[in-house]
Amino acid sequence: MDKNFKDKLKKVNQFKVTDEIDIISLINSLKETGFNAKRLALACHIYKEMINDKECTKFFGLAGAMVPAGMQGIIHDFVKEGFIDVLVSTGANLTHDLAECLGFHHLQGDINPNNIDDANLLSEEMNRIYDVFLPNKVYEGIEDFISQLKIPDNTMSVSSFLKFLGEHLPKSSNSILRTCADKDVKIFCPAFTDSGLAMQLGFHHKNLNLNHFKDMLEMVDIAWDAKKAGVCIVGGGVPKNFIMQSLQICPNSASYAIQITMDRPEPGGLSGATLREAISWGKVNKNAKYTTLISDATIALPLIFWFLKKSKNNK
Repeated sequence: MDKNFKDKLKKVNQFKVTDEIDIISLINSLKETGFNAKRLALACHIYKEMINDKECTKFFGLAGAMVPAGMQGIIHDFVKEGFIDVLVSTGANLTHDLAECLGFHHLQGDINPNNIDDANLLSEEMNRIYDVFLPNKVYEGIEDFISQLKIPDNTMSVSSFLKFLGEHLPKSSNSILRTCADKDVKIFCPAFTDSGLAMQLGFHHKNLNLNHFKDMLEMVDIAWDAKKAGVCIVGGGVPKNFIMQSLQICPNSASYAIQITMDRPEPGGLSGATLREAISWGKVNKNAKYTTLISDATIALPLIFWFLKKSKNNK
Protein backbone atom coordinates (compact mmCIF):
# COMPACT_ATOMS: atom_id res chain seq x y z
CA MET A 1 0.00 0.00 0.00
CA ASP A 2 1.09 3.55 -0.77
CA LYS A 3 2.79 5.03 2.31
CA ASN A 4 1.00 8.31 1.64
CA PHE A 5 -2.40 6.59 1.45
CA LYS A 6 -3.97 8.62 4.24
CA ASP A 7 -2.83 11.91 2.74
CA LYS A 8 -4.72 11.14 -0.49
CA LEU A 9 -8.08 10.53 1.17
CA LYS A 10 -10.86 13.03 0.44
CA LYS A 11 -14.34 13.58 1.79
CA VAL A 12 -17.13 11.67 0.09
CA ASN A 13 -19.38 14.11 -1.74
CA GLN A 14 -22.88 14.01 -0.24
CA PHE A 15 -24.35 15.38 -3.43
CA LYS A 16 -27.90 16.56 -4.01
CA VAL A 17 -30.08 16.74 -7.10
CA THR A 18 -31.16 20.31 -7.75
CA ASP A 19 -33.26 22.01 -10.41
CA GLU A 20 -30.08 23.20 -12.12
CA ILE A 21 -28.31 19.83 -12.33
CA ASP A 22 -27.67 18.29 -15.75
CA ILE A 23 -26.02 15.03 -16.81
CA ILE A 24 -22.51 16.50 -16.82
CA SER A 25 -22.76 17.99 -13.34
CA LEU A 26 -24.46 14.81 -12.09
CA ILE A 27 -21.65 12.58 -13.36
CA ASN A 28 -19.03 15.00 -12.02
CA SER A 29 -20.72 14.84 -8.61
CA LEU A 30 -20.83 11.04 -8.71
CA LYS A 31 -17.08 10.99 -9.34
CA GLU A 32 -16.61 12.19 -5.75
CA THR A 33 -18.83 9.48 -4.21
CA GLY A 34 -18.17 5.75 -3.78
CA PHE A 35 -19.07 2.27 -4.99
CA ASN A 36 -20.53 1.88 -8.49
CA ALA A 37 -21.78 5.48 -8.61
CA LYS A 38 -18.12 6.51 -8.66
CA ARG A 39 -17.25 3.81 -11.18
CA LEU A 40 -20.01 5.00 -13.50
CA ALA A 41 -18.47 8.46 -13.39
CA LEU A 42 -15.00 7.04 -14.00
CA ALA A 43 -16.33 5.09 -16.99
CA CYS A 44 -17.81 8.30 -18.41
CA HIS A 45 -14.59 10.26 -18.00
CA ILE A 46 -12.36 7.47 -19.32
CA TYR A 47 -14.57 7.12 -22.40
CA LYS A 48 -14.44 10.90 -22.87
CA GLU A 49 -10.63 10.72 -22.80
CA MET A 50 -10.71 7.93 -25.38
CA ILE A 51 -12.79 10.12 -27.69
CA ASN A 52 -10.60 13.18 -27.20
CA ASP A 53 -7.39 11.20 -27.74
CA LYS A 54 -7.06 11.39 -31.54
CA GLU A 55 -4.49 8.59 -31.54
CA CYS A 56 -6.89 6.17 -29.82
CA THR A 57 -8.74 3.43 -31.70
CA LYS A 58 -11.97 2.71 -29.82
CA PHE A 59 -12.97 -0.98 -29.62
CA PHE A 60 -16.49 -1.74 -28.37
CA GLY A 61 -17.57 -5.26 -27.33
CA LEU A 62 -21.31 -5.92 -27.25
CA ALA A 63 -22.80 -8.99 -25.58
CA GLY A 64 -26.13 -9.64 -23.87
CA ALA A 65 -29.65 -9.00 -25.13
CA MET A 66 -29.10 -5.29 -25.64
CA VAL A 67 -31.29 -4.76 -28.72
CA PRO A 68 -34.29 -6.69 -27.33
CA ALA A 69 -34.13 -4.53 -24.19
CA GLY A 70 -34.29 -1.30 -26.21
CA MET A 71 -30.61 -0.37 -26.58
CA GLN A 72 -30.56 -0.44 -30.40
CA GLY A 73 -30.86 3.35 -30.67
CA ILE A 74 -28.14 3.90 -28.05
CA ILE A 75 -25.60 1.69 -29.88
CA HIS A 76 -26.66 3.25 -33.19
CA ASP A 77 -25.93 6.70 -31.76
CA PHE A 78 -22.60 5.62 -30.26
CA VAL A 79 -21.58 4.76 -33.83
CA LYS A 80 -23.22 7.82 -35.40
CA GLU A 81 -21.44 10.20 -33.02
CA GLY A 82 -18.05 8.62 -33.74
CA PHE A 83 -17.67 7.03 -30.29
CA ILE A 84 -16.93 3.57 -31.75
CA ASP A 85 -14.24 2.71 -34.31
CA VAL A 86 -14.54 -1.08 -34.20
CA LEU A 87 -17.65 -2.95 -33.02
CA VAL A 88 -17.46 -6.59 -31.94
CA SER A 89 -20.90 -8.05 -31.34
CA THR A 90 -22.71 -11.27 -30.69
CA GLY A 91 -24.75 -12.61 -33.58
CA ALA A 92 -27.90 -12.34 -31.49
CA ASN A 93 -27.74 -8.55 -31.23
CA LEU A 94 -27.28 -8.30 -34.99
CA THR A 95 -30.22 -10.65 -35.56
CA HIS A 96 -32.47 -8.55 -33.35
CA ASP A 97 -31.16 -5.37 -34.99
CA LEU A 98 -32.17 -6.76 -38.38
CA ALA A 99 -35.62 -7.67 -37.04
CA GLU A 100 -36.27 -4.11 -35.85
CA CYS A 101 -34.94 -2.70 -39.10
CA LEU A 102 -37.35 -4.86 -41.12
CA GLY A 103 -40.29 -3.38 -39.22
CA PHE A 104 -40.76 -6.02 -36.54
CA HIS A 105 -40.71 -5.14 -32.86
CA HIS A 106 -39.77 -6.56 -29.49
CA LEU A 107 -42.69 -6.34 -27.10
CA GLN A 108 -42.88 -5.33 -23.43
CA GLY A 109 -44.54 -7.68 -20.98
CA ASP A 110 -45.26 -8.37 -17.33
CA ILE A 111 -42.13 -7.89 -15.22
CA ASN A 112 -43.30 -10.48 -12.68
CA PRO A 113 -42.17 -13.91 -13.95
CA ASN A 114 -44.68 -15.61 -11.65
CA ASN A 115 -47.44 -14.20 -13.84
CA ILE A 116 -46.03 -15.74 -17.01
CA ASP A 117 -46.96 -19.20 -18.30
CA ASP A 118 -44.09 -20.20 -20.57
CA ALA A 119 -45.85 -23.35 -21.74
CA ASN A 120 -48.73 -21.16 -22.91
CA LEU A 121 -46.26 -18.83 -24.64
CA LEU A 122 -44.94 -21.83 -26.55
CA SER A 123 -48.42 -22.71 -27.80
CA GLU A 124 -48.96 -19.05 -28.74
CA GLU A 125 -45.67 -19.03 -30.70
CA MET A 126 -44.28 -16.29 -28.51
CA ASN A 127 -40.65 -16.29 -27.34
CA ARG A 128 -39.60 -14.72 -24.03
CA ILE A 129 -36.39 -12.88 -23.10
CA TYR A 130 -37.04 -12.19 -19.40
CA ASP A 131 -39.78 -9.50 -19.65
CA VAL A 132 -39.45 -8.91 -23.41
CA PHE A 133 -41.37 -10.96 -25.97
CA LEU A 134 -40.79 -11.79 -29.61
CA PRO A 135 -43.32 -13.58 -31.87
CA ASN A 136 -42.14 -16.45 -34.07
CA LYS A 137 -43.34 -14.51 -37.11
CA VAL A 138 -40.37 -12.19 -36.67
CA TYR A 139 -38.02 -15.01 -37.65
CA GLU A 140 -40.27 -15.83 -40.58
CA GLY A 141 -39.87 -12.20 -41.72
CA ILE A 142 -36.09 -12.42 -41.38
CA GLU A 143 -36.16 -15.64 -43.38
CA ASP A 144 -38.13 -14.00 -46.19
CA PHE A 145 -35.57 -11.18 -46.36
CA ILE A 146 -32.50 -13.40 -46.16
CA SER A 147 -33.76 -15.84 -48.78
CA GLN A 148 -33.93 -13.02 -51.35
CA LEU A 149 -30.39 -11.70 -50.78
CA LYS A 150 -28.03 -11.84 -53.76
CA ILE A 151 -24.72 -12.42 -52.00
CA PRO A 152 -21.81 -11.43 -54.27
CA ASP A 153 -19.07 -13.59 -52.71
CA ASN A 154 -19.67 -16.83 -50.83
CA THR A 155 -16.20 -16.78 -49.23
CA MET A 156 -16.07 -13.16 -48.07
CA SER A 157 -15.25 -12.47 -44.44
CA VAL A 158 -18.08 -12.21 -41.91
CA SER A 159 -17.35 -8.50 -41.46
CA SER A 160 -17.56 -7.92 -45.23
CA PHE A 161 -20.89 -9.73 -45.33
CA LEU A 162 -22.22 -7.64 -42.44
CA LYS A 163 -21.27 -4.45 -44.30
CA PHE A 164 -23.01 -5.79 -47.42
CA LEU A 165 -26.07 -6.60 -45.32
CA GLY A 166 -26.09 -3.14 -43.71
CA GLU A 167 -25.93 -1.46 -47.11
CA HIS A 168 -29.13 -3.26 -48.11
CA LEU A 169 -31.15 -2.05 -45.12
CA PRO A 170 -33.35 1.08 -44.97
CA LYS A 171 -31.45 4.32 -44.32
CA SER A 172 -34.19 5.74 -42.11
CA SER A 173 -33.88 3.10 -39.39
CA ASN A 174 -31.92 3.04 -36.12
CA SER A 175 -30.13 -0.03 -37.40
CA ILE A 176 -26.68 -0.75 -36.02
CA LEU A 177 -25.84 -2.68 -39.18
CA ARG A 178 -26.92 0.21 -41.43
CA THR A 179 -25.14 2.99 -39.57
CA CYS A 180 -21.92 0.96 -39.30
CA ALA A 181 -22.03 0.45 -43.08
CA ASP A 182 -22.67 4.16 -43.65
CA LYS A 183 -19.94 5.29 -41.23
CA ASP A 184 -17.48 2.61 -42.38
CA VAL A 185 -17.26 1.19 -38.87
CA LYS A 186 -16.13 -2.41 -39.01
CA ILE A 187 -18.41 -4.98 -37.33
CA PHE A 188 -16.78 -8.23 -36.26
CA CYS A 189 -18.92 -11.15 -35.12
CA PRO A 190 -16.55 -13.98 -34.18
CA ALA A 191 -19.37 -16.36 -33.11
CA PHE A 192 -21.64 -15.48 -36.03
CA THR A 193 -22.94 -19.01 -36.56
CA ASP A 194 -24.35 -18.88 -33.02
CA SER A 195 -27.31 -16.75 -34.17
CA GLY A 196 -30.70 -16.92 -35.86
CA LEU A 197 -29.42 -14.73 -38.69
CA ALA A 198 -26.61 -17.17 -39.51
CA MET A 199 -28.99 -20.13 -39.35
CA GLN A 200 -31.27 -18.53 -41.94
CA LEU A 201 -28.27 -17.84 -44.15
CA GLY A 202 -27.18 -21.45 -43.86
CA PHE A 203 -30.63 -22.73 -44.75
CA HIS A 204 -31.07 -20.56 -47.84
CA HIS A 205 -27.53 -20.09 -49.15
CA LYS A 206 -26.04 -23.58 -49.16
CA ASN A 207 -22.78 -22.56 -50.82
CA LEU A 208 -22.07 -19.76 -48.35
CA ASN A 209 -18.84 -20.26 -46.40
CA LEU A 210 -17.96 -16.97 -44.73
CA ASN A 211 -14.31 -16.73 -43.75
CA HIS A 212 -13.77 -16.23 -40.02
CA PHE A 213 -9.98 -16.36 -40.28
CA LYS A 214 -9.92 -13.24 -42.49
CA ASP A 215 -11.68 -11.40 -39.68
CA MET A 216 -9.31 -12.71 -37.03
CA LEU A 217 -6.27 -11.56 -39.00
CA GLU A 218 -7.82 -8.19 -39.88
CA MET A 219 -8.68 -7.58 -36.22
CA VAL A 220 -5.07 -8.29 -35.27
CA ASP A 221 -3.89 -5.87 -37.97
CA ILE A 222 -6.19 -3.12 -36.67
CA ALA A 223 -5.03 -3.66 -33.09
CA TRP A 224 -1.38 -3.84 -34.19
CA ASP A 225 -1.58 -0.60 -36.18
CA ALA A 226 -3.43 1.34 -33.47
CA LYS A 227 -1.19 4.00 -31.94
CA LYS A 228 -3.30 3.68 -28.80
CA ALA A 229 -6.16 1.34 -27.97
CA GLY A 230 -9.24 1.96 -25.86
CA VAL A 231 -11.82 -0.71 -25.07
CA CYS A 232 -15.36 -0.66 -23.75
CA ILE A 233 -16.68 -4.11 -22.95
CA VAL A 234 -20.41 -4.64 -22.42
CA GLY A 235 -21.20 -7.98 -20.86
CA GLY A 236 -18.04 -9.86 -21.80
CA GLY A 237 -18.31 -13.18 -23.62
CA VAL A 238 -16.86 -13.88 -27.06
CA PRO A 239 -16.72 -10.18 -28.09
CA LYS A 240 -14.54 -9.39 -25.08
CA ASN A 241 -12.11 -12.19 -25.83
CA PHE A 242 -11.93 -11.36 -29.55
CA ILE A 243 -10.81 -7.83 -28.69
CA MET A 244 -8.51 -8.79 -25.85
CA GLN A 245 -6.74 -11.66 -27.62
CA SER A 246 -5.81 -9.28 -30.44
CA LEU A 247 -4.39 -6.74 -27.99
CA GLN A 248 -2.50 -9.48 -26.17
CA ILE A 249 -0.17 -10.16 -29.08
CA CYS A 250 0.28 -6.52 -30.16
CA PRO A 251 3.00 -4.06 -29.11
CA ASN A 252 0.46 -1.71 -27.52
CA SER A 253 -1.94 -2.96 -24.87
CA ALA A 254 -5.07 -0.95 -24.04
CA SER A 255 -4.38 2.53 -22.67
CA TYR A 256 -8.05 2.93 -21.69
CA ALA A 257 -10.42 0.19 -20.59
CA ILE A 258 -14.03 0.09 -19.39
CA GLN A 259 -15.99 -3.01 -18.48
CA ILE A 260 -19.72 -3.12 -17.70
CA THR A 261 -20.72 -6.48 -16.27
CA MET A 262 -22.82 -8.23 -13.65
CA ASP A 263 -20.53 -11.28 -13.49
CA ARG A 264 -18.09 -12.17 -10.74
CA PRO A 265 -14.39 -13.04 -11.13
CA GLU A 266 -14.30 -15.98 -8.70
CA PRO A 267 -15.57 -18.68 -11.13
CA GLY A 268 -12.78 -17.82 -13.56
CA GLY A 269 -15.05 -16.96 -16.48
CA LEU A 270 -13.97 -14.24 -18.88
CA SER A 271 -17.11 -12.10 -18.48
CA GLY A 272 -16.32 -11.58 -14.80
CA ALA A 273 -12.54 -11.40 -15.16
CA THR A 274 -11.18 -8.09 -13.92
CA LEU A 275 -9.36 -5.60 -16.09
CA ARG A 276 -6.57 -5.67 -13.55
CA GLU A 277 -6.15 -9.37 -14.29
CA ALA A 278 -5.90 -8.49 -17.99
CA ILE A 279 -2.70 -6.55 -17.21
CA SER A 280 -0.97 -9.87 -16.46
CA TRP A 281 -1.78 -11.02 -20.02
CA GLY A 282 -0.54 -7.83 -21.64
CA LYS A 283 -4.06 -6.97 -22.80
CA VAL A 284 -4.37 -3.84 -20.67
CA ASN A 285 -1.41 -1.56 -20.08
CA LYS A 286 -0.08 -1.43 -16.52
CA ASN A 287 -0.41 2.36 -16.65
CA ALA A 288 -3.85 2.32 -18.26
CA LYS A 289 -6.86 4.24 -17.04
CA TYR A 290 -9.49 1.59 -16.38
CA THR A 291 -12.59 0.79 -14.38
CA THR A 292 -15.04 -2.07 -14.02
CA LEU A 293 -18.64 -1.03 -13.48
CA ILE A 294 -20.83 -3.68 -11.84
CA SER A 295 -24.12 -2.71 -13.40
CA ASP A 296 -26.90 -3.73 -15.73
CA ALA A 297 -25.73 -2.30 -19.05
CA THR A 298 -29.27 -1.18 -19.91
CA ILE A 299 -28.92 1.33 -17.06
CA ALA A 300 -25.30 2.34 -17.59
CA LEU A 301 -25.10 2.71 -21.39
CA PRO A 302 -27.75 5.44 -21.80
CA LEU A 303 -26.15 7.47 -19.00
CA ILE A 304 -22.66 7.13 -20.46
CA PHE A 305 -23.88 8.08 -23.93
CA TRP A 306 -25.85 11.04 -22.56
CA PHE A 307 -22.74 12.32 -20.78
CA LEU A 308 -20.54 11.87 -23.86
CA LYS A 309 -22.99 13.56 -26.21
CA LYS A 310 -23.49 16.54 -23.90
CA SER A 311 -19.74 16.83 -23.37
CA LYS A 312 -19.20 16.81 -27.14
CA ASN A 313 -21.85 19.48 -27.70
CA ASN A 314 -20.45 21.69 -24.90
CA LYS A 315 -16.99 21.98 -26.42
